[in-house]
Amino acid sequence: MPIRHRLRALTVAALALATGVSALPAAAAPQAPAAFGDGALKPSGDGLSAVIRYTEYGIPHIVGKDYASLGFGSGWAQAKDQVCVLADGFVTLRGERSRAFGPDGRPGGSLSSATTNLSSDLFFRGVRDAQTVEKLLERPAPAGPSRQAKELMRGWAAGYNAWLKQNKISDPACRGASWVTPVTAVDVARRGYAITVLGGQGLAADGLSGIGQQPKKSAAPARPTDPAAAARKVFDRQNADMGSNAVAFAGSATANGRGLLLGNPHYPWQGGRRFWQSQQTIPGELNVSGGSLLGMPIVEIGHNQHIAWSHTVATGVPLNLHELKTAPGDSHSYLVDGKPERMTKRTVTVPVRGADGRTSDVTRTQWWTRFGPVVTSLDDMPLPAADGTAYALNDPNAQSLRFLDSSLALSRSRSVRDIQQGLRRTQGLPWVNTIAADSAGHSLYTQSQVLPRVTDDLAGRCSTAFGRQTFPAAGLAVLDGSRGDCAPGRDADAVQDGIFGPSAMPTLLDAPYAENSNDSAWLANADRPLTGYPRIFGDTATSRSLRTRGGLQDVAAMAKRGRLTVADLERQQFANRASAGALAAADAAKGCAALPGGRATGSDGTSVDVSAACGVLSRWDRTVAKDGKGALLFDRFWRRLVRTVPEDKLWRVPFSAASPVTTPNTLDTSADGFPRALADTVAELRAAGIALDAPLGEHQFVVRNGKRIPLSGGAHALGIWNMIEARWDASAGGYTDVAHGSSYIQAVGFDGGGCPVARTLLTYGQSSDPTSPHYSDQTELFSAGRMVRGRFCEKDILSSPKLKVVRVGER
Repeated sequence: MPIRHRLRALTVAALALATGVSALPAAAAPQAPAAFGDGALKPSGDGLSAVIRYTEYGIPHIVGKDYASLGFGSGWAQAKDQVCVLADGFVTLRGERSRAFGPDGRPGGSLSSATTNLSSDLFFRGVRDAQTVEKLLERPAPAGPSRQAKELMRGWAAGYNAWLKQNKISDPACRGASWVTPVTAVDVARRGYAITVLGGQGLAADGLSGIGQQPKKSAAPARPTDPAAAARKVFDRQNADMGSNAVAFAGSATANGRGLLLGNPHYPWQGGRRFWQSQQTIPGELNVSGGSLLGMPIVEIGHNQHIAWSHTVATGVPLNLHELKTAPGDSHSYLVDGKPERMTKRTVTVPVRGADGRTSDVTRTQWWTRFGPVVTSLDDMPLPAADGTAYALNDPNAQSLRFLDSSLALSRSRSVRDIQQGLRRTQGLPWVNTIAADSAGHSLYTQSQVLPRVTDDLAGRCSTAFGRQTFPAAGLAVLDGSRGDCAPGRDADAVQDGIFGPSAMPTLLDAPYAENSNDSAWLANADRPLTGYPRIFGDTATSRSLRTRGGLQDVAAMAKRGRLTVADLERQQFANRASAGALAAADAAKGCAALPGGRATGSDGTSVDVSAACGVLSRWDRTVAKDGKGALLFDRFWRRLVRTVPEDKLWRVPFSAASPVTTPNTLDTSADGFPRALADTVAELRAAGIALDAPLGEHQFVVRNGKRIPLSGGAHALGIWNMIEARWDASAGGYTDVAHGSSYIQAVGFDGGGCPVARTLLTYGQSSDPTSPHYSDQTELFSAGRMVRGRFCEKDILSSPKLKVVRVGER
């Protein structure tokens, strides 16, 4: 019997055993079969079906006989946990937010950077009207999606629709809402497309307004904008909002000579960019466990029997601009090598609900060029407005639906070499790095992402005056669109025109550790710096973030100590060491104690007694554990200080490229901003009735179904591995909800026995439905600093005390 058939038979036998000990709820399967046998994974009637086995914390282990069936089970299970969030996203993708929720509402930012529902609708209606996704689906692989990827999307849509048809919605967020409707496979593909272009066209959704549709002029004169600073702000913010940490350890640093991986993406806690956890199995074909972005039919970060991987948001800028010279007397034509080319006009119409409840149409015009759409801004960065000048956005990810196939390649890999080959073949990761470890003891870091092929030479020859400021500062290339020789070329090993091929990607193989915290590839390992890549990938020999510096210090010490296990990874995740505190708290306490009379002047001119803060800062243990005293005071002080004092004024010892992990250092308390930040912080906490030495968890928490859950962790600015970016509301008691931060955490190792040693945690739980038992159960674990035992092998799944088996299918 072929190995694939033997594996399938073993899994079916295990499912038969599972059926004998578990009930199948009537809503999912009207009657349980006497035995699964060979028909375990066959549809009971017309259509698709799958088997879902739930273990602790509502984690589904989904089995399908093929890719469509696996997609079906995933769509069903995601709808069960996240139907309202998913449905809201499909309203966005249909371009119907203005009709459903009004034009001025905010779409949430999960699928684009549009700031209003109308702007979002205009963007996504434009995608639909142009049939952009349909055209990409028609391309043969590898330029287009594979058959397996298409089957996953088809199955996912069918599973989502079947759940809607067969179940009542309990979540009050969309119960009874008319905008919860069935979807198609193309809708699922559009969701993947939106995620792919988040860092490109999605970043310019507001600015895709067309020539002649500039914002209304304000009575006040526009303030001059520093292009370099504006570009840094946009792309730094992107990395902060979609950040992560990950480290892979090679066998030389572990107890058993096999690889270890700790992944900790920092993603939104609400909305459509949440992760959702599952195991996905096609017997003999695919077996992977991990986290998927909502609406995606395959695991994006996770592990199988042989490898574990995670992603971090990369510093590569996945777009560039072309500065156009419009033709004399025709603002809708532009010149290339002196010859005019007419822009393509796209008219987009959006249905809008008015204040009276009636629906009317709003129509706008978009203009497109050979390079891409004409835009007037990137996120909140306005582009220079001048007569005879326009800007076109080049986003190579807008020509790609390969993200799903790249994720499939990772899921099926057996080694880090397989990962490299899979990414080389698919070239579909839009804006992330990949960090991985395998059971043979190999480690990998690679910045394999789709980037415009803007070499340093091309930028040097073709940057406009605007681009000569933005490219060195932030990697944003602005090329002269009037010259034909200034278009990005094509690498021989690239699957599409205008992008870098795999051989150009910064890669580090088999280092004792490979780590990334959203800085560039340069210091993936501080002892083996990566250099020589073009600026668009990221910078080198510049100051690193405190999160990068702290992470490198921690993991380098771990690798040097050696004999690491999964337990060591768990301890690192919840160590909660504040790098900023280790660097600056002692100096801050001394500077505080040196203030005359223990007083400092706040930004409003008020003299504040800050003497009590000195001792609190001195006694603080430099961690952001929930019971720590002093962490909240330092956090509020530090945020103020770094906002108002530039780095070159903040430290006495400046940055040195020769010592990038330890410099800059030594807080300069003589800076004018130091006493002011201290005074403002003390005044703020006292006005809110918060003690200066209050335990962090009393004022950093989330409320779930009326219960307050205290949280450890801290902000990116503090240099925390366990990052939590929370919303400050002093009137409500402090940090009362989490915008983004630690999300799907995984600590994975291999023991040679065929079953990975895994600990996972989905910090906000599987479900956003407050009526679900899995709405906040893992948030409670996160608060306690605990993780969930991974159940990957059959013996582990079947031994779960919470095992529940359901068979789901179309009717």
